[in-house]
Amino acid sequence: MVVPVIMLGVMVWGIACRVDAWSTLVEGGAQGLQTAVRMVPSLVGLLCGVYMLRASGALELLEGLIAPVLGLVGIPPETVGLLVVRPISGSAALGLGAELIETYGPDSLVGRTAAVMLGSTETTFYTVAVYFGAAKISRTRYAIPAALCGDVAGFLAASWAVRWLFGI
Repeated sequence: MVVPVIMLGVMVWGIACRVDAWSTLVEGGAQGLQTAVRMVPSLVGLLCGVYMLRASGALELLEGLIAPVLGLVGIPPETVGLLVVRPISGSAALGLGAELIETYGPDSLVGRTAAVMLGSTETTFYTVAVYFGAAKISRTRYAIPAALCGDVAGFLAASWAVRWLFGI
């Protein structure tokens, strides 16, 4: 009920301020479509890159390199694929998370850690590609390193929180 109430409130406010609400709505919709068209090339490039990494075996190689380090900080090595894919693709990460939960069970350390990782991190490169591309920002400067630091913190917090909450 919140969304219809907000929409009704905006319409009432527009009428009270003597704004042509319909033409403003149509103009906003047109701008939204233009933004979507500007986002498509970045999105296509990002998805192609993800599929190429998965098909080439580069992700599996990276997983093999990262797994020993993760074991030292308490992250289950089985979640390496999720850790690598999540900043790039949300749908691929969701598929990996579902596979981990199906394989190890929802109440296992791996299943719970995967679920919390999916909820506590962001698809960093996707977000940067789409939103920075739509805003025509070509230099991301500190945005990607800062976002990746947040992802690492989310992954570590996920693993430690699951161990602490469930005594595993």
